[in-house]
Amino acid sequence: MHSLKRRGSAVADVAAAATKEAQAAAPPPQPPSSASSAEHQIAPSKWLKVLSFSLLFIIPYMYLLLFHYRVEEELKRSILINAAVSAVGFVVTVKLIPVASKYVLRRNLFGYDINKKGTLGGNIKIPESLGIAVGIVFLVLAILFQYFNFTADSNWLVEYNAALASICFMTLLGFVDDVLDVPWRVKLLLPSFAALPLLMAYAGHTTIIIPKPLIPYVGQEVLDLGWLYKLYMGLLAVFCTNCVNIHAGLNGLEVGQTVVIASAILIHNVMQIGASKDPEYQQAHAFSIYLSQPLLATSLALLSYNWHPSSVFVGDTYTYFAGMTMAVVGILGHFSETLLIFFLPQVLNFLLSLPQLAGIIPCPRHRLPRFDPKTGLLTGTNDGTLVNFFLRLFGRMTEQSLCLSLLAFQALACCFCFLLRWLLAGWYK
Repeated sequence: MHSLKRRGSAVADVAAAATKEAQAAAPPPQPPSSASSAEHQIAPSKWLKVLSFSLLFIIPYMYLLLFHYRVEEELKRSILINAAVSAVGFVVTVKLIPVASKYVLRRNLFGYDINKKGTLGGNIKIPESLGIAVGIVFLVLAILFQYFNFTADSNWLVEYNAALASICFMTLLGFVDDVLDVPWRVKLLLPSFAALPLLMAYAGHTTIIIPKPLIPYVGQEVLDLGWLYKLYMGLLAVFCTNCVNIHAGLNGLEVGQTVVIASAILIHNVMQIGASKDPEYQQAHAFSIYLSQPLLATSLALLSYNWHPSSVFVGDTYTYFAGMTMAVVGILGHFSETLLIFFLPQVLNFLLSLPQLAGIIPCPRHRLPRFDPKTGLLTGTNDGTLVNFFLRLFGRMTEQSLCLSLLAFQALACCFCFLLRWLLAGWYK
């Protein structure tokens, strides 16, 4: 009996020694919180670089508003208050995007950067649909601004809130598209539903000014289109929303084109306010400014995260939101012709895409250029997009260089519009 006890104790000693050795060889356990926080962390904002870039547009705009034109003091005060509110929105959006990124990643709303496939950057989970943060901040800013500018009996208050309803509706539908991955044919119809609040509340004129060279053939200077004008407004909203959505695929391109167009819209509105003495005409362009300044500020904040290399993706939520907002300011500001010239690159991209969108030519899910991980260069494919057309025309280049080239082309289109208006002034209309 005694020998059995000693043998059992010896076995126990050996087992205890083995357990200690195994514990010593095992790595120390990592706290789960640190791994979770690392997974949800995104790269810091590039806000300083973005603000430096935006000075190319902001300085001319402020010069025209404050010094070049004699804008009525009350109107100038409202525009500057709106600009201050928009600046606050920029800061809030910069702070909100990292928080929103954590929530969308928890819900598995992320993607991989196809234009970095085969590199370390192509394996990183990038949060999607961050346009929802921009849309929320924009709507809060636009609603709060009513306290400073509109009274209860303001004629513009109904259309202003109808415009916000359309923008909110479009933002919601864009987020639904990001989550449910709606087919292309359904996407084309979404903006027409979102534009309904604006179309139903629109109480402005439905007339167009006939160009002077065409007056002898039409027989009148002003033509009332009636319900056809509202149909045109709806089609413009559909076009602007979808053309921003399909001119995409590069880090910073969707937001960058919106920043350039929004800046051109602001400059155009100030020029029209300064050149006119009609209070109603001035108010229409001021209305456009009240929505364009928050759009520019929140978009710049998003661009600080979406610029190459992108740490967030904007999603269809942002492209729908931005397209509808620019369509609304063009419609209610009564400069839809000018807006379409600002959208010249998007029009060209739409014409190039039309055979594939119509089903004449097979259309792949992602009409992106080919990426070479060895050289880091993009090569254009035969897909009908302006991105691929630029690569076929100018040769292979990096993603950032390509995006800068497309944004420069966007800026040239806006400058061409201003030149065209100056050349045709007094002759066309």
